[in-house]
Amino acid sequence: MAELTDPVVTPARLNSEERYEEQLRGERLAAMQTALLETMAAHGLQTIITFHHRTVEAEAFASGLDRVARRLHAVDPVRHPERVWSGWLCGEHESAHRQAVLADFGRRAGRAVLSNCRVLGEGVDIRATDSVALIDPKGSAVDIVQAIGRALRQKPDEGKMATLIVPVFLREDEKPEDILSSNSYRPLIRVLAGLRAHDEKAVEMLAIPQENQKRIVDPSLPVGKAPEEGEEESRLLLRFAAPRDPALIAKWISYTVLNTERQDWRRGAEAAYRYRQREGDLEVPYEHVEPEGAFPLGRWLSDQRRTFRAGAMTGERAAELEGLGIVWDTADAAFEQNLGAARAYYALHGTLAAPRGATILDIAIGQYLTNIRRPGGLGKDPGRAQRRAAALAAIDPDWNPGTLGWTVDWQRHHAYLAQLLAEGACLTAIVPGVTRHGEDVGRWLATQRRAWDRLNAEQQRRLGPMATVATALGTSEAAARRYVNGYRHRR
Repeated sequence: MAELTDPVVTPARLNSEERYEEQLRGERLAAMQTALLETMAAHGLQTIITFHHRTVEAEAFASGLDRVARRLHAVDPVRHPERVWSGWLCGEHESAHRQAVLADFGRRAGRAVLSNCRVLGEGVDIRATDSVALIDPKGSAVDIVQAIGRALRQKPDEGKMATLIVPVFLREDEKPEDILSSNSYRPLIRVLAGLRAHDEKAVEMLAIPQENQKRIVDPSLPVGKAPEEGEEESRLLLRFAAPRDPALIAKWISYTVLNTERQDWRRGAEAAYRYRQREGDLEVPYEHVEPEGAFPLGRWLSDQRRTFRAGAMTGERAAELEGLGIVWDTADAAFEQNLGAARAYYALHGTLAAPRGATILDIAIGQYLTNIRRPGGLGKDPGRAQRRAAALAAIDPDWNPGTLGWTVDWQRHHAYLAQLLAEGACLTAIVPGVTRHGEDVGRWLATQRRAWDRLNAEQQRRLGPMATVATALGTSEAAARRYVNGYRHRR
């Protein structure tokens, strides 16, 4: 495989609407002409048939190849010959012209490149070649299989080893280990799928780490002569321009080519990776669809969470998604976010008895607390509800005053009264008009004096201190005595 990193021809441009513009296609061809000649030099390839999706590109590739060859020769005359034969064919060429070009290609002794567009299919007799280059692998699976067949065609027991060249454009910052999450390798995936249709065993061998292949190569596979004693096994190798971890490549082949379910899962993981790179998190709305490939990422992540909760997800997949920042329980994630807002509100107000319209950190904390105080508001699962209630109680033991027998409004004013007293205010000085956080605590206290007999015992206890009950609350001595006696009894 020929990997290219080009500052002009980038994956972003190739995957955008610009990919249809002639300027970019021309720049892409120019980069691949150099890459092809470099690949021929690196691997000692002599004859190559290149396959193109458009006639104009097959012609342009062949027409400019000799010029590129001379330029490379000027830089490194030992590595690159001064001239490389090049020709091209398309389906519109007359039979006589086609035969002449094929004959010229067939008798060349040096390096030769024949570019074609939809002409060298089945039934066209042509000189056997040791390699093909799928310059534009966008055709049908049949086209790709026929192209591969050109390189793999051999006589019985010939043992020829074929070379398939697939150009891949990488991002400038793309590293070898990014292959599992990269979209750059889609052309290679298409070719490997075609190769699998031609020879399933050969591709299955690629899913075995290549460092182990020499111990288990099936001699019946027609992929080249077995190595002599002492020689290195070179068959069935998927070669990259940069070194790759054999185990990583085997995993990639297994995910993207051999197992359809794994391929679908890999698409989802790649979409999740792109979203995380772009947005900084994996908090994906259920209805979200990734624009690249129209992948329903929100629904896919929901499916993964359901699989995880059912205990049916492999540890390897779970670890990969956790590495991307997935939140397995979105309800718990939302609770943690609101719990943080509750802490912030308590730090400011000293109570979680927030009015319904209260907000903090851009969260409607008042409405949220109102909702979770309702029956079932902490969730249907008893264990989860208990954990959540404990987390709220750790912030404010009186976060749910309804269970104590009084309202949120009463709890809020009582908390503000306690704060005023703790700051040194005199109880008798807290009269109507004395406020805290916008609440008229003095007026509320006067109401409690008038309604003292209607307060429950715990409310009366909390409104101490006992020595000042009669005067501060303005109640009768008998009522004060009953209250104090009751308080002592409870103590």
